[in-house]
Amino acid sequence: MATMQIKVKPNAREDSLERQEDGTWLAKIKAQPVDGKANAALIALVAKAMGVRKAQVSIRSGAGGRLKLVDVDGA
Repeated sequence: MATMQIKVKPNAREDSLERQEDGTWLAKIKAQPVDGKANAALIALVAKAMGVRKAQVSIRSGAGGRLKLVDVDGA
């Protein structure tokens, strides 16, 4: 299991996931941070980027904030 520290920027023009120089990740998400839409979009984006199913990605902490710890099974 891999753990990723991700800073999320919602309301972006396009979805993207980039590794930063300090080892953290920056996720730009088109979805708005309302009713868990941005979290669901983040899980889908991470799953696609890591080549795993969405069920293998979970937000360990930070679900209500911009800085999140995300666990990826099988990565």
